[in-house]
Amino acid sequence: MRNVLRCLRQSRPAFQRRHCVLFSVNGAEESPCHFGKSCHIHSSAYRVIDTAETNFFKNHSFVAITRALSTDAAKLRNTVTETTKAGPLVEYERRIANGELVEGDACQVDTLSELQRLYDELVESADVCQLDRNYEKPVRSGWLWSRLLSHPSYSPVKGLYLFGGVGTGKTMLMDLFFDQLPSNWRKKRIHFHDFMLNVHSMLQKHKGLSDPLDVVAGEISDDAILLCLDEFMVTDVADALVLNRLFRHLFNKGIILVATSNRAPDKLYEGGLQRDLFLPFIASLKERCVVHEIGSSVDYRKMTSGEEGFYFVGGDLSGFLKQRFQQLIGEGTATPQEVEVVMGRKLQVPLGANGCAYFPFEELCDRPLGAADYFGLFKKFHTLALEGIPIFGLHNKSAAHRFVTLVDVIYENKARLLCTAEGTPQDLFEKIVTISEAKNMAPRTSSRSRKNDDSNLCVDNELGFAKDRTISRLTEINSKEYLQHHAAMLSEKKESMDQNALEA
Repeated sequence: MRNVLRCLRQSRPAFQRRHCVLFSVNGAEESPCHFGKSCHIHSSAYRVIDTAETNFFKNHSFVAITRALSTDAAKLRNTVTETTKAGPLVEYERRIANGELVEGDACQVDTLSELQRLYDELVESADVCQLDRNYEKPVRSGWLWSRLLSHPSYSPVKGLYLFGGVGTGKTMLMDLFFDQLPSNWRKKRIHFHDFMLNVHSMLQKHKGLSDPLDVVAGEISDDAILLCLDEFMVTDVADALVLNRLFRHLFNKGIILVATSNRAPDKLYEGGLQRDLFLPFIASLKERCVVHEIGSSVDYRKMTSGEEGFYFVGGDLSGFLKQRFQQLIGEGTATPQEVEVVMGRKLQVPLGANGCAYFPFEELCDRPLGAADYFGLFKKFHTLALEGIPIFGLHNKSAAHRFVTLVDVIYENKARLLCTAEGTPQDLFEKIVTISEAKNMAPRTSSRSRKNDDSNLCVDNELGFAKDRTISRLTEINSKEYLQHHAAMLSEKKESMDQNALEA
């Protein structure tokens, strides 16, 4: 019986292949199914059997085995059934069956096969990886143990690095995977911006130690062995220099990384300062993670319903925006407020009331602020009214970078954005291009003088790649579905506060 189970486990990786057949619970073979043609199975009476398992059944006379070992076969069938009830792939099909997700994306199914592979390996190796939060490491002391423990102790399970275009469902798929993991595991899901802010804050706390990054890595791994980072992107030289040594320590401590990104590993921090010091991190990332691209021509964020009246295009709309802001805060009176961010810094809010904050664009994106300030803002406020978002170009390149970060933080916190702008989300970034896009533009000729060139054109790789994500997220943030979800979240939070007040 153990041999049968071992053979089945060995054949599971072939599930990633596209060709499969369906077997009913009673063993009758059904017609072939091709994941490449977006086949989805919703009936609980079926499970997916790949080609390798089909050959196993035929070549090893599985029917004869089940007759000879009827009791063990029944146990095996129950075991397989229980296994298929858990994991991101099963949950994905359930959500499609319930109408919660759009059906028919073979690229997402292919990615879910990778996530299911990782899920199964983690479940099987949970003890070895020390994923259980209640697991107690044996106390080891003395010179010999210190020598032994100084050696790398990589996890036997490789992580997963998912990358692809905007709106392909990377975050949704990672969250779906994360939510299926046992609650008692040492796991953490965090946005990359927030993660790096925490790292720099911890480094500040351990300043003066011989190797503070080793201490920080120890604290991170004590809290979570499985680390899920959303929107992995490196734009800052300080982050780039920290990441290589930090993750060398983390991987040595058994960390398993699951990350999503718009960029392939080799494209991370492309063209950045001192990138040669960052390259070893890319090598270790590819060594410790399976790299998987999500290819899809569909931006699911743009499939949501149309505008609901929170994004207004035009000039001289200051009075109108303040009127809408007052409607949101109701009977409250907006006053200047102060928000505490990391390391004791304070962010001044021009106007705030009832969870809503009001800022002119210049005060939030033309000043030396960053992700830490924006995360601090949305710990206190759930809605931002932003006045006067400009068209971006070479003259306000820094503000464009901050605006991209701001939209990422709004989206991560599921906050609401009420704003006025000089153009549509697409118009805002029309003058932002990547280096390759700039090279493809029509070259200057004798009949096309320099004065006819767009002097405000901004050639910036990071902004050029990030703009599509920002446009997509601005579209979703202004959709009917997003705003309904936000309203439901506020209502649930209010009910919880009212209930706590009654109990008190």
